[in-house]
Amino acid sequence: MRMARILLVDDDPDNLQLLRALLAPEGHELVLVGDGSSAIRAIAQCPPDLVVVDLVMPGVDGFTVLAGLKATPATRLIPTIVVSGLTERNERLRAIELGADEFLTKPVDRVELRARVRALLRLRQHINQLECAENVLVTMARAVEARDPNLGEHCERMTQRAEAVGRELGLGADDLRILGLGATLHDIGKIGIPDAILLKPGPLDAAERAALRTHPLIGESILQPLGSMAAVLPLIRHHHEHLDGSGYPDSLCGGEITLLVRILSVVDVFDALTTHRPYRAALSPAEAMRILAQEAAAGWWDVTVIDCLARRVVHVA
Repeated sequence: MRMARILLVDDDPDNLQLLRALLAPEGHELVLVGDGSSAIRAIAQCPPDLVVVDLVMPGVDGFTVLAGLKATPATRLIPTIVVSGLTERNERLRAIELGADEFLTKPVDRVELRARVRALLRLRQHINQLECAENVLVTMARAVEARDPNLGEHCERMTQRAEAVGRELGLGADDLRILGLGATLHDIGKIGIPDAILLKPGPLDAAERAALRTHPLIGESILQPLGSMAAVLPLIRHHHEHLDGSGYPDSLCGGEITLLVRILSVVDVFDALTTHRPYRAALSPAEAMRILAQEAAAGWWDVTVIDCLARRVVHVA
């Protein structure tokens, strides 16, 4: 296992030195701070791989450090170990509810502390590998986008608008993250579509349309080996489905299409309509919304999603 950066937080200098003595033989970089405010600054300046934190400290306590760490998207996956003299069940539960991964009681057992640290650092390493895989996929999606000069910043617009509609509909942080990833990666399967089809300036013939319609399946096959992408797969496969069953590739109907897919589909059509194409000029946002409303009346799209987009479009179009 590579050397990790571990932040140790305790207002008692003796406890800090004890923690350092216990963990120094593991060979990791140890950063020692004596209060919650310093911990928050240290995390912001250089996020550690693991935080070991006391709870009872003057000023900014360990509960506050935990809450801030887990509420911030950039740091919420950093594992944490609470080492505290508190033994009350309610205090332990509060720390766990705030996101503590482990709770050890002072005086800490040397063998248990080292075992917990090793286990959580392995977890952190797996998370880092998953993040690297996601970055590779995002790069692939950008490469697909770069093939067509008409798309501009399509992925960025899709992500921004989809998340705006999702927030308007009250989605939680996890669903917003899935929606944002789906918006970024939804057309990754077009990497397998020839330029002669993808960049054709005029209408596609039947064979070309059939080939283009395979891109959701290609995209799904690219992401499927990554277990971390399981929640994103329906957005990749189904973003061309219609509520009346006339979409592809599975002809899903109504409730078979999830809310996240419904949001992504509407935002995708809006972006296509308002983006210049060689065979037509970009439509205005108002005209695009009129067409979406007509298609919703025909049974294709979720009216609630369109209404949310209409309320947000002035801010994100």
